[in-house]
Amino acid sequence: MGGVRRFTVALGGALLLVLLTGCGSEAGPTPKQGGEPGPDALPTKLDALSADQCYRSPQTQLPKGCEKYVTELGGVPGAVRKRAGDTDKALSAQADALDRGIAAFRGASCTTVPTPGGACTQALTDIATTVTTLKNLVKTQATTG
Repeated sequence: MGGVRRFTVALGGALLLVLLTGCGSEAGPTPKQGGEPGPDALPTKLDALSADQCYRSPQTQLPKGCEKYVTELGGVPGAVRKRAGDTDKALSAQADALDRGIAAFRGASCTTVPTPGGACTQALTDIATTVTTLKNLVKTQATTG
């Protein structure tokens, strides 16, 4: 009797596995990978990023704790350039400044720096200043059309 019960449980488990495997291969929309926000999502992205403590008080943050924040910023310069097009030089210049700040943070290996200060804190401060300028430019652009 025990052998029949084990066989039934094993058969049921195998059937469930086959059914679940079939569900995973159904056609459907492919989820999009993260990346740069579109130009219309830029104001929302900038607002969300400016709520982070790495933005709000970069001088007191442990640089290694800001890795996610800086990673999230990685797609912003491309979205800013897309929004700027060929005409908004001020916005393009801020995209370049943000790229420089992100590169400085990464170049100084800040993800391993356990204390505030030095090049990493300067990079976070520069990034925060640039994000503030970008927010103001994007807000002005939205109100003046």
